[in-house]
Amino acid sequence: MLTLYYAPGACSMAAHIILEESGETYEPRKMDLAKGEQKTPEYMKIHPMGRVPALKLDDGECLTENTAILPYLGKRFNVWPADLKAEARAHSLIGFLAASVHPAHAHFNRPERYATDQAAFPAIKEQGLKSFHGYLKELDGKLAGKEWFSDKYSVLDPYGLVFYVWGVRRGLPMPELKNYTAFKDRMAKREAVGKVWEDEKVSI
Repeated sequence: MLTLYYAPGACSMAAHIILEESGETYEPRKMDLAKGEQKTPEYMKIHPMGRVPALKLDDGECLTENTAILPYLGKRFNVWPADLKAEARAHSLIGFLAASVHPAHAHFNRPERYATDQAAFPAIKEQGLKSFHGYLKELDGKLAGKEWFSDKYSVLDPYGLVFYVWGVRRGLPMPELKNYTAFKDRMAKREAVGKVWEDEKVSI
């Protein structure tokens, strides 16, 4: 049985939605980041960086990072592009979300990761939020004339949804991103998304 280590509202929401949609029995393990549960010796053996998500596989091996977890779940549950070029584009989008969009938000949310001088924090936060907003506009463009990020629903969509939620959380003018907002509305109608949002206390 799969075990997902996740935190409410974190990027682990993507894997949480996919697992909920799969219909397969899995064990959700909620981590309280505010209490530092991700830094306990027990969890550090699972994820040495002390972050979420982490996915324990049937054989006990653990996967970390969405760049590994989402393709694995996508192929396991048939929500991964089968066409060779579509698969390459899927890897490209996951890489963009993990390496550009997420770190931009982290500059706003955790400036202490990027400077020891607290006087620099406001500038880091300002530029981080500006970059994050710019990336959300790019995602809006990727959805122009499309229902999903790929040719059909895939693991890319729960991952893309995470950053819409974060944009709302940061007070960005998300309704101005018409394509992205319509996508969010489609996602919100999916039963698994509703269940995960209820569990993770997401309200947008």
